[in-house]
Amino acid sequence: MLKFHHWRDLPETARGASVAMGNFDGVHRGHQYVIDLARDRDAPLGIVTFEPHPREFFAPDAPPFRLMSAETRAHRLDWLGVERLYELPFTRDLSDLSAEAFARDVLTQGLGVSHVVIGADFCFGKGRTGTAQTLADLGAELGFGVTIAPLQKEGAHVFSSTAIRRALSEGRPRDAATMLGHWHRIDGPVLHGEKRGRELGYPTANMSITGLHPPRFGVYAVQVDVLDGPHQGKYHGVASMGVRPMFGQNLPNLETFIFDFKGDLYGTPLSVALIEHLRDEMRFDSIEGLITQMDADSARARAILAGI
Repeated sequence: MLKFHHWRDLPETARGASVAMGNFDGVHRGHQYVIDLARDRDAPLGIVTFEPHPREFFAPDAPPFRLMSAETRAHRLDWLGVERLYELPFTRDLSDLSAEAFARDVLTQGLGVSHVVIGADFCFGKGRTGTAQTLADLGAELGFGVTIAPLQKEGAHVFSSTAIRRALSEGRPRDAATMLGHWHRIDGPVLHGEKRGRELGYPTANMSITGLHPPRFGVYAVQVDVLDGPHQGKYHGVASMGVRPMFGQNLPNLETFIFDFKGDLYGTPLSVALIEHLRDEMRFDSIEGLITQMDADSARARAILAGI
């Protein structure tokens, strides 16, 4: 997949794609439907998205809300067969463009798109004054096609990043996965921690969740993909999401114990899929009580993971 961080002075070979446009946080089933509508139009399949997320730009001090990092999003889009990713810098200059100027300067003169697919709730331009129908009208004037995709839902529930965040906040990763079309994953390198797990007989791979929407704190049954290095492969495990209340005040993170694993993973990129929330974080009266509970958590996680 070719990746571009601007729309100006692109080579001719980078222009002319049929694109799906949006933020694609989570790349959920609604997003996948929009992407599929952009396929097979006698043009390369592209994505137009923005970095940082506009919500981060306008409210930088708001609590983290993203379901995935830009890098994880790019990997997911590549897996879906996207050929060109236009990850446009969301700056003050871009946010100040009117709907007409965005369609003319960015989509037509910059990217030279042949077709654009957007969701029915898509808004763009300064003050979000441009709607999906606005883009369709501008496309007719400027020479590119526009398809407005209806919002996708199951029953009465629309697939949306907001609904997925709610499911994760409530400890319902399976419901989140139904909307996503894949397990919700935390991706990143293994970081050095305080190595308490090793002393307890449960060495863990520690990962940061900084910048991401925090799922409900607690213990999860997880699937683990080791993405690189000599231990590359798929594993099962049990993970703790949260602040480790037994050991003072800590930044939220993810600590994963991989079953039946021996080896050094420091610096190795992992992708940890949340399968089932087993329990909330707890403070124990003793280390022995914590270990007893960890034994029970591991046994339950093994049973759950054996069935999927």
